[in-house]
Amino acid sequence: MLYDELSSTIEALKVPGKGILAADESTSTIAKRFASIGIENSEKNRRDYRTLLCTTPRLEDYICGVILYEETFGQKDDNGLPLPRVLAEKGILSCIKVDKGLIDLPNTEGEKVSKGLDDLAERLAHYKELGASFAKWRNVFNINESAPTMTAIKAGSEMLARYASSCQSHGIVPIVEPEVLMDGSHTIEDCAEITEMVLHEVFHALFIHQVALEYIVLKPNMVIAGKDCPEQGSPEEVGEFTVSVLRNMVPAAVPTINFLSGGQSPKEAVANLNAMHAFGNQPWNLSFSYGRALQEDCLKAWAGKAENVQAAQEALLKWAKSNSEASQGIFKG
Repeated sequence: MLYDELSSTIEALKVPGKGILAADESTSTIAKRFASIGIENSEKNRRDYRTLLCTTPRLEDYICGVILYEETFGQKDDNGLPLPRVLAEKGILSCIKVDKGLIDLPNTEGEKVSKGLDDLAERLAHYKELGASFAKWRNVFNINESAPTMTAIKAGSEMLARYASSCQSHGIVPIVEPEVLMDGSHTIEDCAEITEMVLHEVFHALFIHQVALEYIVLKPNMVIAGKDCPEQGSPEEVGEFTVSVLRNMVPAAVPTINFLSGGQSPKEAVANLNAMHAFGNQPWNLSFSYGRALQEDCLKAWAGKAENVQAAQEALLKWAKSNSEASQGIFKG
């Protein structure tokens, strides 16, 4: 029964040409987004904005799932319909972010690990009842003179594996998100080396915890130079480095890899994803799970005003379509 649920969900998430919209910003993170357009971070504004996203006409043409913050699961559209139900009626799956943010990892110099395992089973059961069919857990890894340490890599990988195992035991497909951050001045070669180390440990931990790779979504960073590095790779270089690392480290059993945008601009994210498809057929679906890279223009167009909803939805749909094309290697600009 559980494997039937997992199989049905993963089939919907690996459809070529469709990706995942990450709309799971925490209350503090969305406060920064709202501050950029000069509106209050109120529950009403958060509901209005996320309703705008979920009700975008034809979103289902390019988006197969939406990652939601816990608050959103209790919010309703203007007709009183819960937002996960709004998505379901469009044929879009709902995902719940279940990590509870980052805490300091002892015996490291400021490295972080995600928390939230203690009551994870209860929360998964609760959100499954509310309509969640997949979940997300993010763990981050810095690159600098002292990081990442093997302590941080192994601890973060262990957390991801324990979370993924718990998800599958509840019939929920886990998004496994190990993010090597863009912060810093490291080169693209540095990022490739660290990303390989992280993915190696992640898949070792998944194996130890008997996670079925056929029923996970991998959400990694692209292999990109740090944002302060003077030499930034072209889309072709990013595509080549990324595909090479994935081929070295990701088993073919993984059905779909949905990249995070990780601070890239919308144009960079779509160009880099598109470039990966120039290197022949790969054993996995290569798609997207973007937040800001899909929402940036949408948020600006909305500006907190009801009369701008249609323009904002058109902006979201434009980038969803562009990334759909990029996930098939047919984006022309």
